[in-house]
Amino acid sequence: MANVEARIKIKGKQFEILVDLDSALKFRKTGQGSVQNILAVNKIFTDIKKGMHASSADLKTAFDSDNIENAAAEIIKRGEIQLPEEYRRGEREAKYKQVVDFLARNCIDPRTGNPHTPSRIETALHEVHINVDDRQITEQIPLIIKELQKILPLRIETKKLNIKVPASFTGNAYALLKEFKEREEWLDDGSLVCVINLPAGMQSEFYDKINKATHGSVLTQEIK
Repeated sequence: MANVEARIKIKGKQFEILVDLDSALKFRKTGQGSVQNILAVNKIFTDIKKGMHASSADLKTAFDSDNIENAAAEIIKRGEIQLPEEYRRGEREAKYKQVVDFLARNCIDPRTGNPHTPSRIETALHEVHINVDDRQITEQIPLIIKELQKILPLRIETKKLNIKVPASFTGNAYALLKEFKEREEWLDDGSLVCVINLPAGMQSEFYDKINKATHGSVLTQEIK
């Protein structure tokens, strides 16, 4: 993948680096990889186009260190990575496909009880001019369904679950539960009981995540 700029502004001063896009995005997401190998040029710039380098004093003021790799790691993790239009287009197309797949797996035509085909859903998305953005799919689905229902009979199939999370794992689990939460109750021992409405097609994925977050100690029961 091409080399791109990454930048951050700290205390009014701009800092820029040139990085390998794939390696930088992997490092940003997972923390894995060598910063030395990510950097296309082992320098920190204040203006990369003019070739103006950041001074040691500038780095110490902004990053509490004049170590180039430490500063570059902060820029990659917290700054803005310039994404080529081709890459952005590919990301949008992939996210759009995720939406179509999600709706095809989780929604039905309430008149017949049958699912809509992916091609029918995609056509409807184009007709209502849905804009799929960079957020998680589950955050966007309620609004997308509301817009689609203007032209397409559509209902999401859900499973209602009763979830009990031990007190020691509520912090890890709450982020997974809040998207689907119908109601919650905090017990005297600090444990959390939630009733959630979960899209049927996400049930297996949800169980994997909630069990990982609670080390398998979560209690779940389907509510008929």
